[in-house]
Amino acid sequence: MIKIKTKEEIEIMREGAQLLVKIIKDLEKKIEPGITTNELNMAAESHIFQLGAKPSFKGYGGFPAALCTSVNEEVVHGVPSERVLKEGDIITIDLGILYKGYHSDMAVTVPVGEIDDETRRLVRVTKDSLRMGINKVKPGRTVGDVGNTIQRYIESQGYNVVRELCGHGIGKNLHEDPQILNYGKRKEGAVLKEGMVLCLEPMVTVGDWNLKKGKDGQTFITRDNSLSCHFEHEVVVTSNGCEILTKL
Repeated sequence: MIKIKTKEEIEIMREGAQLLVKIIKDLEKKIEPGITTNELNMAAESHIFQLGAKPSFKGYGGFPAALCTSVNEEVVHGVPSERVLKEGDIITIDLGILYKGYHSDMAVTVPVGEIDDETRRLVRVTKDSLRMGINKVKPGRTVGDVGNTIQRYIESQGYNVVRELCGHGIGKNLHEDPQILNYGKRKEGAVLKEGMVLCLEPMVTVGDWNLKKGKDGQTFITRDNSLSCHFEHEVVVTSNGCEILTKL
């Protein structure tokens, strides 16, 4: 069942989302060659508690950390470790927090030092696809309209969209209805209504969109080990469009 949020609930979620943005901005500044993904996780968890929130991901489905750190061919749910980031890597930091009983969730892909032109293009296209999907969010449109827009743009740029994972509603639960695929057909799926809070998150691959699980049992990796990218924003559907709650 899709839950419509009240104005009071949306205000709490807006506050939580802005706390999340602060943490993400702080983490972005720390990303450089030589840092480990576990150091980023420890910084994230410390900041979460300092702001009076709790980590949404830690313990969720057995995930052992507060922060997802997915590097290069790792698409999502990368488990922090002693892996050292190198010049030319890209890392997706995906973080959720629980604040006053409501979850917030966002992700950004960040270059580690200087990256090559093709990698930079992948990051730009993925980020642009999220913006295009968000621009489609409006009462009366469907999740299929959003997914179709994302898919058509990404494929027009020579990349592929992941089919096995998707965006989602969010609120008192980290994952709520509706599921928001990054592909699909126009006018299909759940109809968007004012008061819905949604996480849109295109996941893009340079090669095959099929995934495999890593040895840790959590990390999703491209099956052909091709490069991947992921961005996520949390939005609320308004009377004439949407508001990005996690706007950087």
